[in-house]
Formats: sequence, C-alpha cells, structure tokens
Amino acid sequence: MAATRSFKDYISERFNDELFTAVSGYLEDNYKSMDFPDKIVRYVDTAELSDITVKIIYVDDQPGMKINFDILVVGEIDYAEKNSRDDRYDQCDIWFKVACSGDLSCSLNDFNIRFVSTYNYKDKQLKPLSDALVPYIKTEELENVAQDFLRQYYPEALQAPAAVDPMELAKRMGLTVRLLNITDDFSVFGQIYFADCEAEYYDKEAETYEKTDVYAGTIFVDRDAYFLRNLGSVNNTIVHECVHWDKHRKAFELERLFNEKATQIKCEVVGGVRDQHTKNEAEWMEWHAHMLTPRIQMPAEQIKAKAAELIKKYRAQYLQCELIDIIEPVIDELSLFFGVSRHAAKIRLIDLGYEEAIGAFTFIDGRYVKPHTFKKGTIQKNQTYSISAQDAVIESAINPELGKKLKTGNYVFVDSHFCINHPKYINQTTEGDLFLTDYARYHIDECCLVFDLQVKATNKYGEKFYTECVLYRDADSGIVFEAHYNLSGKNDNADSRAEIRNTYISETADIMKKLPGGFAGTLDELIKHRKATNEKLAEDSMLSARTVQRLRNDEEQNTSLETIIALCVGLKLPPVLSNDLISKSGHSLKLTTELHILYQLILNSYYAHPIRECNEILEKHHFNPLGTDE
Repeated sequence: MAATRSFKDYISERFNDELFTAVSGYLEDNYKSMDFPDKIVRYVDTAELSDITVKIIYVDDQPGMKINFDILVVGEIDYAEKNSRDDRYDQCDIWFKVACSGDLSCSLNDFNIRFVSTYNYKDKQLKPLSDALVPYIKTEELENVAQDFLRQYYPEALQAPAAVDPMELAKRMGLTVRLLNITDDFSVFGQIYFADCEAEYYDKEAETYEKTDVYAGTIFVDRDAYFLRNLGSVNNTIVHECVHWDKHRKAFELERLFNEKATQIKCEVVGGVRDQHTKNEAEWMEWHAHMLTPRIQMPAEQIKAKAAELIKKYRAQYLQCELIDIIEPVIDELSLFFGVSRHAAKIRLIDLGYEEAIGAFTFIDGRYVKPHTFKKGTIQKNQTYSISAQDAVIESAINPELGKKLKTGNYVFVDSHFCINHPKYINQTTEGDLFLTDYARYHIDECCLVFDLQVKATNKYGEKFYTECVLYRDADSGIVFEAHYNLSGKNDNADSRAEIRNTYISETADIMKKLPGGFAGTLDELIKHRKATNEKLAEDSMLSARTVQRLRNDEEQNTSLETIIALCVGLKLPPVLSNDLISKSGHSLKLTTELHILYQLILNSYYAHPIRECNEILEKHHFNPLGTDE
C-alpha cells in the first residue's frame, strides 16, 4: 500500500458541497435559537453561512463495509441585526457536527447525512477507526478482540482446547487459499487480494514471473513455506491474512478511493509490509495481524487448560517438580496440538505468565542453550541473561563498567552467560568443558549478568512487534539481536556476591605474595601452585613440553605474546595473575586492535574454558589459534 491516506481529506474534497448545503440549511432553520457573540449584534435577525472547513472526522465501524462518521466542521457565519435606525453586522466561527453514514463497498456513493447539530461534545465511538480507517486496538484489548473474531467465525475454538483449521477459517470467511511461489527469493510468504485483478507469481520451473487472474478475497501462500519453514508457520500465515481481511478491508477501500489500481497487502518473512516508505497506519495493520493471530490460534483460556494438562502429564512421566525441566516438551506438544510453530507456542506461554518458557529453546551462536529460569519479574521483556560470544566481545570492550567487573575475575563466560565463577554455579566435564550447574540454571538471576536486547529489524514495525512478543532467541525465528550491558543497577547485587568476591580476593592475594619478580620464576611458581606437570600444561596450552620447560628455566627467553596467553589459559589464571605474568614477560595488551580485545575477553572471562574453546572464538573472528607448537 502507498503512503497513509486520509479519510478527512477525501470527504472534504468529495462532499464539500453536500456538507455546505446541510450546514447552511441547519443554520437557516435554527439560527434564532443559537448562541452568537453579542459584542456588536444584540439580536440576530439574519445569519448566513459563507464557508466551512472540515476539522476532524470521528469514524465508527459498522457491520460489513458500512461506517458511521461524525464530521466536525467550522462554519464561517455572517450575521446581522436589522432595525429602522442602524443595521449591525458581525462574523463568527461556530462548530457543527454533521452525522453521516456510507458503505465503502460502493465507494460511498450512498453517502448520507443523517442530521446536523451544533457541536458540544464528542460522542463515544464503540468501534473507532483512525483517519486511515484502521481500527484502534490497544494491547490490553487484544485478547477480547481475538475472542470476538472467533465468536464470529470459529466459535468452537472457545468451547474447549482445539486447533483452528486455517483452511476452514478461510472458507467460513468466504476466502480462497492458493499455494504458489510468490517471489523468487521467498521474501514474501503471504499476501491477500482485496480486489479482482491480474496478479503476479513466480514460476520456478521457467524461472520467470507469470500472470494469473485472482478474485477479491484470495490469499496467496508461498508453497515453499512448507519446506523452508514449518506447518505452524504456514497456518500462521493464513490466519494472519484472514485478520487483514476482517480488520483492514475498510482501510484498503480508502486506498482504492485514491488509487483504484491497489489490490493487495504483502507480508514479508521478517514482518512488516513490503513498501519501505509506509507510515504508521500500515505498520499498525501489520501489528494487528501479528498480535491477533496467535491469540486466535491459541485462545487464552484454552491454551492455559491444555498447558496445565501437559504439565501434569510430564511431571508424572519424568518425576520432575521443576517446571523448567519439562517446559520444552510441553511447548512442543502445544505446538503440535494447536498447529502452530514452536516459537509461537513459546511466546504465547510467556504472554500468559509462564516465565519458565523464556529460557526454553534458546539457540545462540548456533548452539542450544539449556533451559534456565529466574524469579518472576526480575527482568523486563527486552532483557536477557543469554548473549552471543560476539556481543560478549563487543560489550566487554566498549562498556567500561562491564570491563571493570570482568577484570575482577568474578565472572566467566559459560553457556552464553556471564556467570559468577564459583563451584555453586559452574561445574566441568571430565574433558574440562565448563557448564552451568542445575542450581545456576534454576537461579540464573542470582549468578548471571543482565543485558538489554535490541532487535535488528528491517523497519520500525519489526522492532516494535518483536519487543512486544518478548525478545528471546529461537533457532528458526530469523531475527538478529544485539545485547547491551544493563546499566540500571540490576547487576549490582553486592550481598549475594560479597562472599565469593572476598574469597577470590583472599586466595589471589596469597598467591601474589609468593610470586618472584621475574617471568620465569613467576611461571614456575604458578605451575607449582596449580600442581601441574610440564606435560599436562603443554597439553592444556597446546604447546610442547619442551617449550614449557624452557620458559620455566630461562629468564632470557624471548617468547611471543600468543604463547604467554596460551600458558595463562592452560593454567586457568584469573585476570590479576595473567596480567602479572604478561607484564613480567615484557608484553602488554593494546586495546586498540580487535585481536587484543579478544585476548582481553579470553583472559578476563574465558580463562577457565579449555583452550580449544578459546580458539573457536579467535578462529570465528579470523585470527590464528593459540598454541601452535608441535
């Protein structure tokens, strides 16, 4: 659709004469009982309308394509007092309300003025429409609007938990669904036609765009959606277009009054409309469709009932009392039962207060993050404890407050979380891989840092929608996020961390007191403290045992910064100790280069990980791995 159209502008231009005649007639019949300013004219003997200006139109939605609308006009009136001695003249502006009705299906050719009155107050519209004839729907009204939709078209979905068959829904609404390829790049997966026209589709075999005749009420769904997405996404697409038909036909007919060639609304894969120059009204139409669709597919009371049934089932099956440990199979079964995507079922549960779903089915850096939970209300919808390694690198470099925290050694980066470095929260496998303990996963707010999430979307609408739907990552969501360290104070729970911090400081201070002044002696003392052998350290740092032995004994050795960092990782040195060893080697980190920023992140919060995991970070950023000795 084109830029936002104005119903007021259309009415003002097309029906100005009819409005003038109606107001003029009302004035002629009622001027003697009207209030006029009495500065000059004391008794009004004549009153004549000279001009009108349409100021505001309040539109009330009616069944079908009908609308009622109150047009508020300012009338410029010349009035006079006639007497035998002296005629008095004056002019004033008076507000009038012109109550009208019409049917958009016939292009308002049945435009009817029901009555005219002076304007005293705004009547309440039961179903108000905007100046672009888009419904006003508040967030808190979404559930009721969705239920009204179901009562009209699919009432059985409100009686007991049941899937809404999108093909049956479309049929009941008089719509036709056609499966074909819409574009060559799958950038549009659904669109609905509001008018008869010749439409374009993509012929994959011929690799060309072809034409086909379509009737109003036809929904195109890209046939590749079944293969490139999932059945739940296809169902969502059809219901989404049904919402457009029900809620936005009037807005579309207004567009047609301006542009008779307009035919359809297209919905892109990432949400939003295809025209990048659309304004707020088009964005609101997409918001309506996206927000109402899951509420239509999963009515609140029905999904709550089904979720309670499944929670009871899986608790008995797995003998688990913690909801976080069974939330994923619950989400998957809800997805299958209601015929929606896993992502949609997860978001719907979160909307309805199941915050345990937030930590379920999270994928970051291409890896599955185990379910985790936190105290209700701990973080807001646009916040998270889980971030990517890329965001960890960037935020640790550019955010001084986060950088200061990480240098203390209190936090390590584990399972996509900056977590307190303590056995209560972190454990390791026999291979040395770190992971969050069950206690940490159940109390993620106690031990991990909070980050603000910002969605990277193609337009303003996309950002608003995914913020409303809770910013949590899913493998097939197709949405990219940035995480920013939260500065609001959520990361300053000193009481819960004081004991850990004090223990860490005490242990580190004891070690520092024993370290000699030179590099070789310091390395030797650290190896002894860790009770490591040359062979074990060589394995853990991916260096040769000969190199380790040489560096322990020879103060004059000129070794590389990369070798020193490999040793720090192999010894799992906290930041204070690794910084001391690097300083004594004669090297330093220059945080003006990306490589040294990565080294700093590894030393501050990745040092407890095996060196191969540290090397994965370096190689992902196209740098050589640490430890290159044969």
